[in-house]
Amino acid sequence: MKSEQFGVDARRTVDEVAGDGGLAALARLTETISALEWRRTEIIGELRRSGQVSWEEIGRACGMTRQGATRRWSRQVQATSFGTAAASYHQGRPGYPSSSVEWLVPRRARRVLDLGAGTGQFTRLLVEAGLKVVAVEPSGQMRERLRVAVPGAEVLEGRAERIPLEDDSIDAVVVAQTWHWVDPALAEPEIARVLVPGGTLSLVWNVRDLAEPWVADLDGILHQHSRHAIDTRPSVGEPFGPPERMEIRWSQVMTRSELLDMVASRSYVITLPEEVRSLLLADVRELLEAHPDLKGREEIALPYVTRCTRVRLG
Repeated sequence: MKSEQFGVDARRTVDEVAGDGGLAALARLTETISALEWRRTEIIGELRRSGQVSWEEIGRACGMTRQGATRRWSRQVQATSFGTAAASYHQGRPGYPSSSVEWLVPRRARRVLDLGAGTGQFTRLLVEAGLKVVAVEPSGQMRERLRVAVPGAEVLEGRAERIPLEDDSIDAVVVAQTWHWVDPALAEPEIARVLVPGGTLSLVWNVRDLAEPWVADLDGILHQHSRHAIDTRPSVGEPFGPPERMEIRWSQVMTRSELLDMVASRSYVITLPEEVRSLLLADVRELLEAHPDLKGREEIALPYVTRCTRVRLG
């Protein structure tokens, strides 16, 4: 009986949104569906982080099998997990080499969009370069820290699939450490919409340099429970042109505490059950104390490779 009432209530809500039909109703329904799906993903993430709800139970609640629910939402749960670790993210995530801005953003660009800006690691470099910067970020907790960290940027709620900007209003878009979370089929036309003709889309990732033995050991600890492969040389479809690529090798100097914050801010660590997460962080602390290349050091140079891709709107 309760299920039937939910069905009636849902239908009533749909009819209220749709009104008398037409294109305006279709747009309202599409926006509502997007918002509902986003909220459903948030709730699933909260349930998974609690460690008390299985994928089988989530699948049943969504009318799916466990395998279907896992395939559909496990990656999105990681993507929406960062807000719960905003402080660790801000403290531990590395910056980017300033030379990357010079390559990623054309000299003619004046108004730049930092898409999926997080707490502002790349946003700050764009502002310091004298650019007019709009930072778009879906997580409210991340936006709060971003506004404090980079007061010179305009900060808006949004995501790559739905950008809160007018057509032809941006000279260049930068997506730093975020493209692997978006749906390119929806994001690419949306980015093309806000870019001026001939505008540039640039993608950038920091990747830990596993050629350093202790970094390889750290990577083994981080991925002992899961491994999320990231394509840092992605293809971008039409209407964008062929990609140009560049790599920069550099090191981020950090304290032990900051390195632990970096580990704690990884999506695949945030979403672990609390007991497993605590054991993983304990393993990292042991590595810092025992590894001959790290033992006794107050500051640690973590080597990175920054991989950059840029494409131009045709």
